[in-house]
Amino acid sequence: MIRRLLRILLIVAGSVVGLAVLVLLLGLLALRGSLPRLDGQVHLDGLQETVTVSRDRLGVVAIEARGRLDAARALGYVHAQDRFFQMDLQRRKAAGELAALLGPALLDSDRDTRRHRFRHRAEAVLAAADSTQRAIVQAYCEGVNAGLADLRVRPFEYLLLRRKPEPWRPADVILTLDVMSLDLSLSTAEAEKAWGEVRDLLSPGLARLLLPRGNRWEAPLQAGGVEGVVLPTAEELDRSGNASSTGDLGGPHDSSPAGATVRPPFGVGRSSSLSRHDTAGSNNWAIAGRLSAHGGAILANDMHLHLGLPNIWYRVQMSWRDGDRPRRIVGVSLPGAPLVVVGSNGQVAWGFTNSNGDWADLVILETDPADSARYRTPDGWKRMERITEIIEVAGAAADTLWVRGTIWGPVWTRDLAGRPMALRWTGHDPQAVNLNLLKLETAATVDEVVELAPTVGIPQQNLVCADRGGHIGWTIAGAIPRRVGWDGRLPVSWADGRHRWDGYRDPSRQSKVIDPEEGRLWTANNRVVAGEDLRAIGDGGYALGVRARQIRDDLRALDQPGEEDLLAVQLDDRAVFMAQWRDLVLEVLRRRPPAGDGPRQRFLQVVRDAWTGRAEVESVAYRLVREFSSSCVDGIYRWLTAPCRRADPSFRSWWLPYRHAVAWKLLTERPEWLLPPGYRDWDAFMLEAVDRVMAEATAGGSPVEEYTWGGANRVDIFHPFVHLMPSLRRWLAAPVRPLPGDSFMPRVQHPHSGASERLVVSPGREEDGLFHMPGGQSGHPLSPFFLAGHRAWEEGAATPLLPGLSTHRLELSGR
Repeated sequence: MIRRLLRILLIVAGSVVGLAVLVLLLGLLALRGSLPRLDGQVHLDGLQETVTVSRDRLGVVAIEARGRLDAARALGYVHAQDRFFQMDLQRRKAAGELAALLGPALLDSDRDTRRHRFRHRAEAVLAAADSTQRAIVQAYCEGVNAGLADLRVRPFEYLLLRRKPEPWRPADVILTLDVMSLDLSLSTAEAEKAWGEVRDLLSPGLARLLLPRGNRWEAPLQAGGVEGVVLPTAEELDRSGNASSTGDLGGPHDSSPAGATVRPPFGVGRSSSLSRHDTAGSNNWAIAGRLSAHGGAILANDMHLHLGLPNIWYRVQMSWRDGDRPRRIVGVSLPGAPLVVVGSNGQVAWGFTNSNGDWADLVILETDPADSARYRTPDGWKRMERITEIIEVAGAAADTLWVRGTIWGPVWTRDLAGRPMALRWTGHDPQAVNLNLLKLETAATVDEVVELAPTVGIPQQNLVCADRGGHIGWTIAGAIPRRVGWDGRLPVSWADGRHRWDGYRDPSRQSKVIDPEEGRLWTANNRVVAGEDLRAIGDGGYALGVRARQIRDDLRALDQPGEEDLLAVQLDDRAVFMAQWRDLVLEVLRRRPPAGDGPRQRFLQVVRDAWTGRAEVESVAYRLVREFSSSCVDGIYRWLTAPCRRADPSFRSWWLPYRHAVAWKLLTERPEWLLPPGYRDWDAFMLEAVDRVMAEATAGGSPVEEYTWGGANRVDIFHPFVHLMPSLRRWLAAPVRPLPGDSFMPRVQHPHSGASERLVVSPGREEDGLFHMPGGQSGHPLSPFFLAGHRAWEEGAATPLLPGLSTHRLELSGR
């Protein structure tokens, strides 16, 4: 009886195991069925001639076509095969349609984005495109849908979601570009809201301190200064009629009642040295041919963005014939769009950084007290438009959103007085959004690129370019609004017509620098211009300038550099800026020597004796100084902006300009009337920051020697499904690895953001060009190209820009 029971149990167990193995095998077969086709021949409707698609060992694609339309169709095919789910998320993000695929958790995001009505606006952009651009878009979309249909199984993400992908349409190309606008230029409106609250709640002197127009570390291309950080006097604060600000500051520190317990301005919990405000932007620069080792101008570009798998960019080389003239373009494309965003066409090379100019304004609406749907305009009272948007939600009922519109844009938020504010933004204008970036493919000189740049409808960027003749240039790519009546920094009413946008700046007056005398150009999200050009571009929250200054100084130190020398600048992790904070804290510890062998003494020993001057993974000294600086900055701003946080719990001081410069001014000039309460002097304030850093560094009994920069800067890059299904992390994420770099140096690196690519190229010498990027070409975890090339990016290895020897060859034929 027992023997028979055991036999039955073994049979059942074997059946269960066999069934599990069968399910696993079927799952693997299904997943493998969604891998792209790499070799063989495929029929692709619409092709005029056969197109060859080659891939090298990293999966880098080389497309050889007879004409541009065939190249666009083939690009769409490979984008869909390798990256369709990424493309789908991008169009849905812009359109506010994520919840329809991913469920109720994305509804709030969709409601926020749907107010832009980008899908509706995309049709107007397409209608304004020329016939060549529309033909390229149409061919690309047909290629995308053919590539999607040619997968034996739909992309694995849709299998897990149990959904079917929807076809790619021409409007989706525009939505893909709109995503970049959301990420790169809408932040100016968020900054303006915060700056407006500072104006409205704090005294004029304090607002002037917190909203400086410049700082001591700037390195613009154009000469001409702006007002830096200005300390208000004690008398200015005393004279202020703003009771909330002067009362909160309380005058000099000793005005607090004797024996009163005053909570220090430092927050609780972990230090915020890698918080939201540190996700710094991008770098680009160029050197003229007369300075380089080989006589050719060299361009370098590393765009710093949020990092995920797959990477935002897709490497491609496209070749075709334009009449009798051969064309070749190599660089990075954005899956979802039929163009190369950054790269070289053999005659010119170009790269971008976010300009951080002012591309959006908040318009205070003067509404009718008797009817809140009416608002005043220069032409009299108008009624707000009420637009109904239906948001589909997977697994739940559809949601209805009513968007209120004005002649200036949608109602976006309210000010502290409860007045609605409309959003006037270049991202909403058909004349500022277009496909003219395609025209860079055939530009032959720096002059042509600079002339074309104002007509390129992208989020306004610093465009740096170099040409085959050795010339270099900088300008703003994108349309610049022409403001009337004010500088655009703060929200104002447009009701009487004194404040307005009067169209866009004449392209012939676009800011530009061509072939500067010193033969070098550089940008790093910093202020680039001065005078009239700065008044036109405005201030949307420029970077501090320390990255730009370090890049400039690096370039000036090079003697006849080549491509690898410029890659070395991209990888420069020297802590030039933090060295100044180190000197500051060491001076404080010299004035107030630590007693005994306590935490302050240990801090002093490490920072003084173990400093290497770099943001290295193993460096304890760098992390201690970095955390000290952040603790000081955050403590100062928590104190000075307390009224703003009380009035608006969503207020974040990271939107305020040049925070480190303001804090530096206070810590080095030491005005007692601005000292936070509870401290005898500014030294005491800084020593408290040291104590907090050491408390964190040694929490739980950990030795301070384990408090390395690599412990904080652990780079974690993963597929978005990891958020939905954490159990898939082992298949959908790169190994977590500590990396060098930080915000205030050329090698920008944070756990979830950093260089999305590094490119160095001299036009006409692409075979010597260098390139690497995080992640790999494919978005499929079973693909050999899922992380191919990722290690080179981590290690900063000099790998070729051009595709290598072909390991796979696919022929696409229309006949």
